[in-house]
Formats: sequence, structure tokens, C-alpha cells
Amino acid sequence: MTTEAPAFAAGFINNQGPKLITGRFTIEDSFTLKRSLATGGYDGLKKALARPPADVHGEVRDAVLLGRGGAGFPAGVKWGFCPEGVWPRYLVVNGDESEPGTYKDRLLMERDPHQLIEGCLIACYALGLSQCFLYVRGEMALAQERIATALNEAYADGRIGRNIMGTDFSVDIVLHWGAGAYIVGEETALIESLEGNRGMPRLKPPYFPAAIGLYGQPTIVNNVETLANLPWIMNNGAEAYKTMGSETSPGTRLFAVSGHVNRPGVYEVEQGVTTFRDLFYGDNFCQGMRNGNDLKAFIPGGGSAPWFFEEHLDLPLEARPVGAAGSMLGSGAIVVMDHTTDVVKACLRLVRFYARESCGKCAPCREGTTWEEKVLRRIYEGQGRPSDLDLLEDIGDNISPGPYPVASFADQDLEAVPFPPKQTTICPLGPSSVAPISSALRRFRPEFEALITLRDSIAVSAAPIPEDA
Repeated sequence: MTTEAPAFAAGFINNQGPKLITGRFTIEDSFTLKRSLATGGYDGLKKALARPPADVHGEVRDAVLLGRGGAGFPAGVKWGFCPEGVWPRYLVVNGDESEPGTYKDRLLMERDPHQLIEGCLIACYALGLSQCFLYVRGEMALAQERIATALNEAYADGRIGRNIMGTDFSVDIVLHWGAGAYIVGEETALIESLEGNRGMPRLKPPYFPAAIGLYGQPTIVNNVETLANLPWIMNNGAEAYKTMGSETSPGTRLFAVSGHVNRPGVYEVEQGVTTFRDLFYGDNFCQGMRNGNDLKAFIPGGGSAPWFFEEHLDLPLEARPVGAAGSMLGSGAIVVMDHTTDVVKACLRLVRFYARESCGKCAPCREGTTWEEKVLRRIYEGQGRPSDLDLLEDIGDNISPGPYPVASFADQDLEAVPFPPKQTTICPLGPSSVAPISSALRRFRPEFEALITLRDSIAVSAAPIPEDA
């Protein structure tokens, strides 16, 4: 029988299975240095410091540690993009978790900040860095407090700063609080924010952060969960890490499940082994839909991901098959909707979020998301016109050209469109607003039409032009 997590670990479900990064979550004082050291904390750093930096980098590359921030790019490969001989260079930790439905990184920062700090130090050692910036979302007050306290503890204990643990390795870690903007979850916008500018994404190519990043220097940007895996890999090795998960997606991953399931929460599961059906209906996980309702749709990778449906339940929780089916695992947030869901309202709420979070740098996003919200609101409030559905698709096509990134459906002759979609914007925020609209219209168009059937187009005839005009 599954044991429920105690109140102090609210949001985390202590399911059975490997616990690579959540092993301390159910310990009441897990965020303290004392508890971290008593449960093997900083042992991975100690083992890393006993090896050459190149060996540590190679171990991470051999483990095929995929990024957990959304793109899923291998961390070891990303580290290798830093140009040789260019100094200084920086590590930036992306703790600005702001994708709708996502809250796993917040728990990692709140429940085990020393694990994150240890991961930062291992990455800095492997890359020869002496400066790390830990960027935390502005609304995460408890996470900021816990990390600040953990940094003070680690500095006082000689685990950060000069000559760490008696070696010649020295690193400073700076905690930076964001202002609460969704857009700075994009790595170049985060760098702009760190530099004191407005959080707006940079054009790339030609320059990616690993080549020209913070203060114009080579910069590695990694997600919180990605770095939290490094202590386990250093302690147990790449081969042990690859015994879990699938061949192309080894290890475990955190998924934050919210919505209409009996037991929402954060679950650590093996990648490529567990399916969506296992996660939603398994006794060890979400334990089925609320009130025995039927599944209507689910968003597999945060609010920006195209929706999935019942025919996708047996897909494994792995980036490649999910991408081939037309969506993404993204930030590890899964939002479940049962048959009682008002699809138009759900669509409007997501689009309103992206419209309000647009930084305004790109015209298609700045103007397009605003019009999407206006048209959807008009439909939802019963003032829609028959042409509005085509108008929504037209606006979406101007933001994300070509076929909409929706998955194939069992009852329709539609082919899957690989993700990510094309875009006319610098960053994916604009296309993120298109995903819920295209998904909902393709699958639930009658629900939109039901709100506008009484509205007819009004023909407007031009008045004759006077001859003496």
C-alpha cells in the first residue's frame, strides 16, 4: 500500500520506484546542511573533485543526461559547446519555473537546496568555472529563502567559496531573484534579465549562450532538475544511471500532474518505461480520474504543448515518441481534463496567460496573442461570429506558419505533425498560444460552434459615391 507523503512535503507523492533526486523529500528537515550531510550530501562533489575535470564532464556526457527544462538537449553535449580558451565563463541556473502546470523545480529548491548547490559545484568543476548565478522566480518566496539559507550554510562550512573542501577549486554562487516574468524562462531572456535589462529573448543564431552569453562571455544555462541529477551520477556512475529508463532517455524524471485526477502531485518515474496510462490510472500514481469521469484531453508538457487524447494514453513518458506523435514533454507538467471540462474556457485561460506574458518584442506575438484572446473571449461570452473560427486559425498561421502541431486522432484522417512547429517569432511564446487553439479546434470544434450558431454575418453594402465627389 502506498504511503502518503506527510504535510511538510506537500505536492510530492512518495511513489515506489527509483529515487535519484527525491530521496530526501519526505524528511522533515531535508533542506538543512545537517540533514544533507547525514544522508550523503556532497559525497558526489567529493568524488568529482578527486577526478580530473575532463573525466567528470565525460561521465555526464556518457550518462546521456537530458536537459529537464523543456528542450531535452543532452547536458554533457551542451557543456562541450563552450569555446576553448575563452575566459571568464559562467554557469546560469534556470530556476524561473513558470510554465502553466509546472511546479517540480520549486519542490526541488524548497525540499533539497543543497542537492542543487552540489550539482552546481560539480558542473562548475567540470567546466572550469568560478562563478555561478542561480536565478529563481520572483514568486517562489520559500524557495528563495531555503536556497539563501543553504548558501550561507555551505559558505560557512567551506563547501562554497575559496579552496572548497581543502582543494584548489574555488567557486562563488550568486542567488538572483527574478521579477516574475514567464518570458525569462527562455535562456537568453533570462541572461538579459541578469544583466539588468528587460527580459526579452535574443536572436539566435548566430550566437548561442554557450558561445556568447552573460556579459558577452561563454555561458552554460541548465535547468534545476538537470543539475540535481549530477550528485547521483557522480556517486553511482553513468552505467548505473543508464540501467534505468530507456536507451535514448535514461534515468528518471519528475512529472507534475495536475487537474482532474484523484491524486495530483509530483512523481519521479523512469523515462520511457512508464506510460501516460500508468501515470493517470496506476494505484501507485494518480489512481484514476476524479469521480470516475472519462478522460477528455490532457496536456503532456505544460500549457505550451499541443494536447493529447485517449488514444495517446499508451505512449511512454519519453521525448522522442511524444514528439513523433505531435507534442512534447516540455517542462514535465501534465494537465489532465475530464469530460466535464469546458474546452472553450480552458483554451481562453491558456491563451490569456500567453497574451499577458508576451514581452512585446515580436509583432506576431505581441499583436497575435492579444487578438487570439479577444476573439476567444468574444466567442466564450456568446458574441462570436461564424467567421471567428477561421480568423483564429488565420491568426495562428501568422504566428506559427504551416500545419498546426496537433497529434493524429483515431477518428479523423489527420497525420501527426512533428514538434516543434515553425514560428515567425524569436522565441516559442507566440506558438505556445497557438497550441491550445489548434488542438481544441481540431478536436472539439462543435463546442466552439455551439456558442456562435445564433450569430449571422451581417452584409455591409457600400454607399454610392456622389458624382461630384
